[in-house]
Amino acid sequence: MMSKSCINFLDLSSGDMLNFSRTPRSLPRVMTVEGIFSNTDSDGSNDGDTNVPSARCYKKKIIVANFLPLHAQKDLETSKWSFSFDEDSLLFQMKDGFSDNTEIVYVGSLKVDVDASEQEEVSQKLLEEYNCVPTFLPPELHKKFYHGFCKHQLWPLFHYMLPMCPDHSNRFDKLLWQAYVSANKIFADKVMEVINPEEDHVWVHDYHLMVLPTFLRKHFYRVKLGFFLHSPFPSSEIYRTLPVRDEILKALLNADLIGFHTFDYARHFLSCCSRMLGLDYESKRGHIGLEYFGRIVYIKILPAGIHLGRLESALNHPSSSIKVKEIQTQFEGKKIIVGVDDMDIFKGISLKLLAMEQLLQQNPELRGKVVMVQILNPARSSGKDVQEAERETYLTTKRINSIFGFPGYDPVILIDRHVPLYEKTAYYSLAECCIVNAVRDGMNLIPYEYIVCRQGTPKMDEALGVDPRSSHASTIVVSEFIGCSPSLSGAIRVNPWDVEAVADALNLALTMPDLEKQLRHEKHYRYISSHDVAYWVRSFVLDLERACKDHYSKRCWGIGFGLNFRILSLSPNFRKLSSEHIVSAYKRTYRRVIFLDYDGTVVPQTSIVKTPSPEVISVLSNLCTDPKNTVFIVSGRAKDTLSDWFTQCENLGIAAEHGYFMRWSRMSNWETSNLVADFDWKKIALPVMKSYTEATDGSYIETKESALVWNHQYADPVFGSCQAKELLDHLETVLANEPVVVKRGQHIVEVKPQGVTKGLVAEKVLYAMVTSGKSPDFVMCIGDDRSDEDMFESISRKGSSWSFNSAPEIFACTVGQKPSKARYYLDDTVDVLALLQGLAAASSSKPRGSEEVQVSFDNVI
Repeated sequence: MMSKSCINFLDLSSGDMLNFSRTPRSLPRVMTVEGIFSNTDSDGSNDGDTNVPSARCYKKKIIVANFLPLHAQKDLETSKWSFSFDEDSLLFQMKDGFSDNTEIVYVGSLKVDVDASEQEEVSQKLLEEYNCVPTFLPPELHKKFYHGFCKHQLWPLFHYMLPMCPDHSNRFDKLLWQAYVSANKIFADKVMEVINPEEDHVWVHDYHLMVLPTFLRKHFYRVKLGFFLHSPFPSSEIYRTLPVRDEILKALLNADLIGFHTFDYARHFLSCCSRMLGLDYESKRGHIGLEYFGRIVYIKILPAGIHLGRLESALNHPSSSIKVKEIQTQFEGKKIIVGVDDMDIFKGISLKLLAMEQLLQQNPELRGKVVMVQILNPARSSGKDVQEAERETYLTTKRINSIFGFPGYDPVILIDRHVPLYEKTAYYSLAECCIVNAVRDGMNLIPYEYIVCRQGTPKMDEALGVDPRSSHASTIVVSEFIGCSPSLSGAIRVNPWDVEAVADALNLALTMPDLEKQLRHEKHYRYISSHDVAYWVRSFVLDLERACKDHYSKRCWGIGFGLNFRILSLSPNFRKLSSEHIVSAYKRTYRRVIFLDYDGTVVPQTSIVKTPSPEVISVLSNLCTDPKNTVFIVSGRAKDTLSDWFTQCENLGIAAEHGYFMRWSRMSNWETSNLVADFDWKKIALPVMKSYTEATDGSYIETKESALVWNHQYADPVFGSCQAKELLDHLETVLANEPVVVKRGQHIVEVKPQGVTKGLVAEKVLYAMVTSGKSPDFVMCIGDDRSDEDMFESISRKGSSWSFNSAPEIFACTVGQKPSKARYYLDDTVDVLALLQGLAAASSSKPRGSEEVQVSFDNVI
């Protein structure tokens, strides 16, 4: 049956908005590590299937974003296009973080429409003169992609606004989602025009392009790919309401490094991966990583910085000095509070104005002495919500000015037009306080810009009429819900919804002693000047290179359909176990040992019925009747359970509770490990486990003769994982002097005697056979769990170190394509049963006789 996600993708592929011709390109074919080639994908375009060397060998950094960092203008008389770099764009300022010999290529859209007949000429001009590759989206597609899905669905959701009713937010629209996927594919096609996947690094920016990594990874398995999200990432309770939540998460995980401005955003992303995809993360040496099908996807937490040189240049501009004098004259004798915000419902402009109103109401002495200058940047989207926010802003301003204003004094000044940078720097330089009161914002660099402007330059100090040697000061009132807040430890943090508290914060900022203002300012300026945009770029690129350093040391497979596509990255020697290959080895050998795990190997892990099926009993019985075979079930289950289940398999060996109990056949006696003297440690461990069980809904304890297991499979995934970590640490502390090991597995914490492992079972069986003169020449081990890795390692190590008559053929096989110490894999329990049936069919029908190996485990190892 086709999966729902696969059907969704097929729906997308058949929709009108995906009927764009593939971008013509001539891609260089690149060579991977010699002898390590990944399987080809459907169109043969993956980067690991050819020995033809790359035609271009220099390294590039390809920066992909929704818009290019360009200004574009068309001369109406000559019909000629003119372009220039947008020096205020963060993407353009990023170039300072790259070395001089790095080629930077930008991929993105222009902010203007270009007629189809002109697109080829414009593309050529932009590539040759600006190293820019434009993505020309058809107007209708762009509208549905940017103004539709991005601005009216993702943007509100990522800022914690749920579509509870159509009047306040747009509900999920499949056509808009199709447009989003289509647009991302066009961006990916443009990247593929210029990429040399063996050398280049790709850095994708922001929520507009969150599924682009899948399209790139589909064609270039080892592409070096980073992604940075500039907006907030919502908590899992918000994000999980998105119908395409899994598709977006899986697409992001096709990147090698994912960046966030704050730990909160990263934490929410990791929580979503845990709750919705069942993934765990760990931190090693300060780096957070998610293991995803053999790849490590790293998480980067680093707030963006600003370009100090650009601001200092604006401060030194003659127009800035002129503007400063104008403002000084206009607001002589008054303290200025400055705010700069986009016209957006999340910027908290109306709440800020209410706080100003409260400030003047509570402090009459400030009337006529304080002015709030609110600069309104143009809205980046349109719609009813923006219109309502604008209307409320003007109405509130009018009310405040009518109540507290008088001739020659308006408490609030709205500047609703494009304000050039030199003018903004003038307001920043004169403002006593800067307030950023957004209810939710990704980063917001306005406070950083304000701090740098208050630090000033010699020219600005001259224009202000201050001594350049004097100390500089500034105060900031900042919302605790924006990305820059954690890095501004000297700011006055506020809850923007608490109008009275914001008013008190403004009053504190205005009346703060000069020395305290100076100390806070110096602290902020030290951080901002050392963590500028170049630092941000260098740090991200360094981590991206580190994340990609092992790309060519593993073999890669592409698996999954559509947006479920992902890369399986495994050892070069890891391959699927071929029935023909193992049956051939099986037939030419005479003493065979077969170790089989139970749950997840011969019975599906998700099966409600845990008893072995008639097919399993039949195939095991057939294998056991062959006198050349020694067959063992090696499981963590209790001995009585396994004994009851396999009572029909007379010659089947069983190792229960990971080998604490063992027997060679049904007629043999159970033997216990001689490594354990007593179980007094249970009196210590059990009460601890019970306390965590009571505190963790959905958890339970499994009591075995030799072990105790705390299971949190049915608990909340995040809370259960946290509790498991705490329990592990708690048990390790209280059991430090006991002869036990405490281990954490998949949804479990287990305490068991030291030395009792599945690997030891394999060693005992092999050693017993060797010492009895019946060395095996065929060893097969199949399992799916972490505990089975001990068996894989044991049979591989002992097979090469012990004195066998001749080296046995060893087949260590894991169930499922995943990182493992085994050299082979089978897809699932169906494959395992089919393989065992093939071996049983090849077995001799001769009854077991004198060649049967029967030894005791007493005094073995």
